[in-house]
Amino acid sequence: MPLPEVDVMAKTYHMRRKEREITGKEEMVGLLAGLPHVTIAMCKDGIPYLVTMNHAYDKTANRVYFHCARSGKKLDFMKANPRVMGQVIEDLGYVEGECDYDYRTVHFEGVAGEVTSPREKLRALALLVGKFEQNTEEARERFIKAASVKRVAVYKIDIVKLTGKKRVP
Repeated sequence: MPLPEVDVMAKTYHMRRKEREITGKEEMVGLLAGLPHVTIAMCKDGIPYLVTMNHAYDKTANRVYFHCARSGKKLDFMKANPRVMGQVIEDLGYVEGECDYDYRTVHFEGVAGEVTSPREKLRALALLVGKFEQNTEEARERFIKAASVKRVAVYKIDIVKLTGKKRVP
C-alpha cells in the first residue's frame, strides 16, 4: 500500500520541552559548523534512507556542503526527492544516576542539489578542507586539483529551517 503524500515542511510542531530548546541562531550555527559529522535523511518512493558523512557549513549562504562519488544511492534518493532533513549531535555523555544524557543537537530541513558552478565547487571543497586539515594551504594545494575536482561530485543543502535542543549540565 503506498504511503500518503505529506508535506513535512508545511506543518510546524512545537517543542514539548521548551526549557531544552536552543533558541539562539548563533549557537545552532556554531554546532552545525563545528561538529564533524551530519546525518542526512532522505526518502524515495516511500522508502527512507539515512547517511552520515562529513560536511562543511557556509554561514553566508546558510548552506551545508558535502562531497561524494558521481553516482550512488544517496544521489539517486536526492535526485528523486531533493527535500531532506539533517542532524548534527554533540554527545556530552551519560549522566550517572539520572538515566539520562547531556547533549546538544541541531536539526534542519532543506533542499539538496548538485553544485554545478566550478567556482562554487572549489569554494565548497576549500571549506571542507579548511574544516578538517591542520595545514589548510598545503592541503588545498594537494587535494583540490583541477583533475580531481572534475571527478568528485559536490552537493549542497540550502537550509530552510533550523531547530535545536539541548540538555547540558
